[in-house]
Amino acid sequence: MSTTHVLLGLLAHGPMHGYELKRSHDQRLPQAKPVAFGQVYATLGRLQRDGLVTTSGHDQAGGPERTSFALTEAGRARLDEWLSEIEPPAPFVTSALFAKVAVAVLVSGEARARDYLVAQRAAHMERLRALTLVKTDPESSLGDVVAADFAILHLDADLRWVANTLDRVADLHREVQS
Repeated sequence: MSTTHVLLGLLAHGPMHGYELKRSHDQRLPQAKPVAFGQVYATLGRLQRDGLVTTSGHDQAGGPERTSFALTEAGRARLDEWLSEIEPPAPFVTSALFAKVAVAVLVSGEARARDYLVAQRAAHMERLRALTLVKTDPESSLGDVVAADFAILHLDADLRWVANTLDRVADLHREVQS
């Protein structure tokens, strides 16, 4: 995920200071890893240096001084460009799940890979249950539900791969042995 572009997108709604950007990020991307304050401010510094945002005011309402930032025309153009780019499907398998199974078969054989896959399936099922609760919770926002759908569908794909691989572990082990 590009924190730079997400922050530009959040600023498209109007000026905000770093704390507001962090809070908005975490609300708008509810299943994403929360962004750290340091990352927000470091990114804002680069965006300002590159002319994509500008300071739009200072506020000190009952606390430390807060600088608000606004999107520039160049920032809006960069955001529009990013939103128009199609994300190419990943050309390589870069999953830790896949790598662990492949290495387990190489190093420890069929049993270890099978045990790992069974344990991973249990972890995935637990996460699926938690995400299903998010979807059925009347307090969940539409953003929460959409994010849960995204995660559920990815977990489902992983679970189908786990089931398929459990069926093939013995064959994979024989192939590695030869």
